[in-house]
Amino acid sequence: MKKRLNITLTWLIILTVTTAIISGFENFRLAPYLILILAAVKFNLVAFEFMELRSAHAFWKFLVIFYSLVFVGIYTIILSS
Repeated sequence: MKKRLNITLTWLIILTVTTAIISGFENFRLAPYLILILAAVKFNLVAFEFMELRSAHAFWKFLVIFYSLVFVGIYTIILSS
């Protein structure tokens, strides 16, 4: 159990550093989209591991994933316009 938490924490740190590196590129047009995708991945990692949704009902799993997809989709539409 503790090993899984350490692996998740390591992935969260790696994704955070990756987001910081991507945000440093000034002329990279896809940076906002990649940052949104990484934010959704981090959101799902935290929700499933630290909020223990891994053992929750399928409805709650679907709802969390659906929420993150809608969030990324809405902000992608806003950024592209």
